[in-house]
Amino acid sequence: MKGIILFTLLTIWSNVDCTPCSYSPSQWCTSVDSAIECGVLKQCLEANATKPNTQVQPVQVELYFESLCPGCRLFLTSQLFPTWTMLQDIMSVTLVPYGNAHESFDGKQYQFTCQHGEEECLGNMIETCILNATGSHAFQIVYCMEASTDVVKAGEKCVALYDPNTKWDSIMTCVKGDQGNQLMHQNAVKTGALKPAHNYVPWIVINGEHTDDLQNKAMSSLFTLICSMWKGPKPEACGAAQMKRHRSYCHDE
Repeated sequence: MKGIILFTLLTIWSNVDCTPCSYSPSQWCTSVDSAIECGVLKQCLEANATKPNTQVQPVQVELYFESLCPGCRLFLTSQLFPTWTMLQDIMSVTLVPYGNAHESFDGKQYQFTCQHGEEECLGNMIETCILNATGSHAFQIVYCMEASTDVVKAGEKCVALYDPNTKWDSIMTCVKGDQGNQLMHQNAVKTGALKPAHNYVPWIVINGEHTDDLQNKAMSSLFTLICSMWKGPKPEACGAAQMKRHRSYCHDE
């Protein structure tokens, strides 16, 4: 009986058309030979030419900054945010509010001192909690704060404007509690691990690297730098004019 079943199966399989063209059209372009055999080589080549290159990694921009540093605010509002607005499909942004601050541990919590005083420490902490809580809205909220006359006071209104589902009370709970303290400690550790070590802010890292040349190009025209470093097909926006040059630093003391 088993021999009869096996013979029957072999007979069926031997009569099945096993060419790629007998499968779903999605299989026709899996190789050049398959495309030729199925008579769709031209169509496969055209389809592959128009596919987005999903393996190209976005240009990674890390900004180490302080909430009240004038140069940081200028770079974030006039270079980083406008560039991200136009090129967010080809770049990623990481914001680390800490800069030239210092931390100590009192046995229970970390204590922070900031270059521009307690108000800056509060601004750093608020922005850190916002970055942790608001996801895709975080950069817009931080931009809103940094573009305002009073960074700290603008926080509540900026959260309400860009992420009304996040309650201000929850942000302040983070700011005043252990969560915010640990998040700021993580910023301190990340800033302290920079190689080369930072000695001013804004400190800009591109694709994991900081050099004087990259810093100067980013400060002069981040938009142009991102377009030049992107390895995939250039977006239409990369044909835009260069942005006005700005340079201002808050040096570590």
